[in-house]
Amino acid sequence: MTEVTSFRRMDQSTADQWAKIGTETFSNKERVADTVLVMLQGLSAITDGFAVDQLTHSLQTATRAEEAGADDETVVASLCHDIGKFVSVPNHPRIAAEILKPYVGEDVYHVIRTHQDFQGRHYYHHFGGDRNAREQYRGEPWFSLGERFADEWDQTSFDPDYPTKPLSHFEARLRSVFGAPKSM
Repeated sequence: MTEVTSFRRMDQSTADQWAKIGTETFSNKERVADTVLVMLQGLSAITDGFAVDQLTHSLQTATRAEEAGADDETVVASLCHDIGKFVSVPNHPRIAAEILKPYVGEDVYHVIRTHQDFQGRHYYHHFGGDRNAREQYRGEPWFSLGERFADEWDQTSFDPDYPTKPLSHFEARLRSVFGAPKSM
């Protein structure tokens, strides 16, 4: 049972009350992974004209990353890269990146935050956009990972015939990553 603190304004709180809040927050850390799983499952209802729904796309991207030997953070980030579409398509990369930020390294965070511009090489020109939008990030230490993510895993993952691993395959890895924040 959750123990409730008595303050009604943060500027009236005490260190002891914050210690209780911290204990409660830590004891409920599983809810982050639970919420992310619900959001991922919700992507199955979003197709928006693609050959596969957004959950399948995300699973294919993660499957490709795993098969390429990516580390756990990168595989989980690949799985979650479009999770922001559960809320909003136009700013989905930033939403996904901010969800991931406390749990992954800086390089992975930046790849997810900018993945649309990297993937734009393959379609921005259809809308009159700059196919080379990724070039603004050249020189960043994560640039090559961004290219690999976009070119080898993300943009190739709209194939209804691809042997895609199910969400249950990634669940333990997802719970591990989201169970150990690197920062707050």
